[in-house]
Amino acid sequence: MRAAAALLVLAALPAAAAEFRSLGERAAILYDAPSLKADRIFVASRGHPFEVLVKLDQWTKVRDSGGEVGWVENKSLGDRRNAMVSVPVADVRAAPDAKSALVFEAYKQVVLEVLEPPAEGWVKVRHRDGQQGYARVAHLWGVQ
Repeated sequence: MRAAAALLVLAALPAAAAEFRSLGERAAILYDAPSLKADRIFVASRGHPFEVLVKLDQWTKVRDSGGEVGWVENKSLGDRRNAMVSVPVADVRAAPDAKSALVFEAYKQVVLEVLEPPAEGWVKVRHRDGQQGYARVAHLWGVQ
């Protein structure tokens, strides 16, 4: 009886959704610890999306789409939400429907701006050249 009650309590808890943030208008250095004196791991380009793992006052520990983990200064994170294409080619459609007109194709690792929260497996996105439409959430990293 207790096990059943515990399962009901766990089922009622909201699922912890991953948090994603993107770099702002400049490239940023990722470090192996939350300090400018730490070893530099790599430089990420502007707009690059990351999964947030830990937040501190001035630093955030992040993971990129390839699984690389590092620390970035909070001031390097922007307000725009971006996602990265995770499949060889993602179709971006005029409406959130696989039968809708094709607006453009985005290739693997292309960064797209997320314009609206995902709904029913689709998310509205914009390419840096201005074209926008709907892509499948399953074809993007950073919106799950």
